[in-house]
Amino acid sequence: MLGGGQLGRMFAIAARRFGYGVQVFGDPADSPAGQVCDRAWGTGFDDFDQLRQFADRVDVVSYEQENIPVATVEFLEQYVPVHPGVELLRAAQHRILEKSTLRKIGIATADFAPVYSLADLTTAIAEFEGRGILKTATLGYDGKGQVRLNADSDLQQAWQSLNVAEAILEREIDFELEISIVAARFQDGSVTCFPPSVNHHVNHILDVSLCPSDLISAQTAADAAVIARSILEHFNTIGVLCVEFFVTTNGKLLVNEIAPRPHNSGHLTIDACGCCQFEQQVRAICGMTSGDVNQIRPAAMINLLGDHLMHADALRWQHVFAQPEVKVHMYGKAEARIGRKMGHLTVLADSSQKAAESGLAARNMLMGMQ
Repeated sequence: MLGGGQLGRMFAIAARRFGYGVQVFGDPADSPAGQVCDRAWGTGFDDFDQLRQFADRVDVVSYEQENIPVATVEFLEQYVPVHPGVELLRAAQHRILEKSTLRKIGIATADFAPVYSLADLTTAIAEFEGRGILKTATLGYDGKGQVRLNADSDLQQAWQSLNVAEAILEREIDFELEISIVAARFQDGSVTCFPPSVNHHVNHILDVSLCPSDLISAQTAADAAVIARSILEHFNTIGVLCVEFFVTTNGKLLVNEIAPRPHNSGHLTIDACGCCQFEQQVRAICGMTSGDVNQIRPAAMINLLGDHLMHADALRWQHVFAQPEVKVHMYGKAEARIGRKMGHLTVLADSSQKAAESGLAARNMLMGMQ
C-alpha cells in the first residue's frame, strides 16, 4: 500500500482477515497503517532504490490517496501490478484534467474554466455571472486551496491567495443534495456498487453520511451506478472508485470529484453491508470476485475530527461505548488537531435518519454537550 493513513489502515485490517501480509510505503511504523502492517517503509515516494526493494517484496500494489506522485506509480508498474493504475491517478489529482476527461466521455460536470492568470480569472468569472469557486488544480482537499467568489470579491486578492500557476474556476451549482457512490471493478471486468449515500459537510469537510436515504430516488441511484461504471471502464480500472455528485434542483447528476480509492462516505459499509469497501479493494486487486455489497440495515457515519475530541475524557468515552448500537472506529493518530480526521462512528438503526441522530448524540457526548 502506498500511503500509511487511515484508508491504508482499514485496507490492511481487511487484508489481514483474508490472511494476506501487508507492507506500507511512504509512512513510518507509527502511522495509522504502519501500526497494523508487517512492514512500514518510512521513506519518500521519490526514493527509487527503496521502491525497487519494496516491489521485490510484494505481489500487488495499491494506493490510499490520490496525491501519490505519478512517477512513483510509473516506476513500480515496471516490476509489479499497481491497481487502480496510473491513468486514473493522473486524472484524479488534477482537476482540469479530471473534468476535461469526464466531459470527453459524456459525463456531466459543473461548467469550468482553466485559470492561469488574473486575466483568465476575470474573463471566466464574467462568463459565470460573477459567481464561482476558484480552486487549485492540484493538491486541494477538504476545502483547502479554494475560494468562493461573488460580484463583490477582490479577484486579484483571490488569485494571489492561491499562490499557484494554474487553477480552475467552477460555476457555483444550485443543488439539492450531495451524494456519493463507491464502486469496484474486478479483473474479469465486472463492476459492483454499494448503495449511494447522502453526504452533509461542515466547513467543506464531510460530517455525516446516511444510507439509504429517501432523498435519493431509485432512478438517481441507478444513474449514479452507470456513471461510476463508465468511469471505471474508461480507465480500465481494477480496484475501488468513489464518485461524488451534486444532485441539482432539477434532479440532474453532476460529478463533483472522483477518488481512485475507498472514501470517507463509504466507511459505513464496514458495519452495514455484507462486505465493506476495503474488502472490495482487497478482492479486486488480488484477483477475486466481488463480495456482497447489499446493505444489511440502514446506517449513518459520523466523522470524529480533532475538534470533537478536545474534551473527550475517559468518562465520556465510557458513555459512548455503553451504547451497543454505536460502533467506534479510531485511526491511531496520536495528536488531535482542528479539522484532522481522528476516527468515525457508525450507527445501525431502523432508518438512516435515526442512526444519524444517535451518532450525533454520541459525538455530542464526547464534546461535553450532553
